[in-house]
Amino acid sequence: MQRLYDMSAVPRERTTVVRRWALIALCVGCLGILGAPTADAAQPTQQSAPDGFVPMDDVPAEEQLPAAPLLAAAYIVVWVIAIGYLWTIWRRLGSVEKELADAMRRVDTDGA
Repeated sequence: MQRLYDMSAVPRERTTVVRRWALIALCVGCLGILGAPTADAAQPTQQSAPDGFVPMDDVPAEEQLPAAPLLAAAYIVVWVIAIGYLWTIWRRLGSVEKELADAMRRVDTDGA
């Protein structure tokens, strides 16, 4: 009888290593985003220009928007959702692998 999926073809150690590297890559990506310099550090400090440009330091506090915290919160929410989704896929894949191994074991014992 021909097997559609052979569980012995993919060693358990290999899947563990792949999962570990995926988790490391995800953590490094998160640290890269969180460690990125803010826009305030990249902008030079200038005085008001004759063309009407007013730096944010000269605008009253009630007219300023807190963009940096909102942007950071948006990135955090998106990453948490993405990581949660990948975690659920990882768990479901593990349960499917267990069920498939159990089914293959039952087929082997019934066929022998």
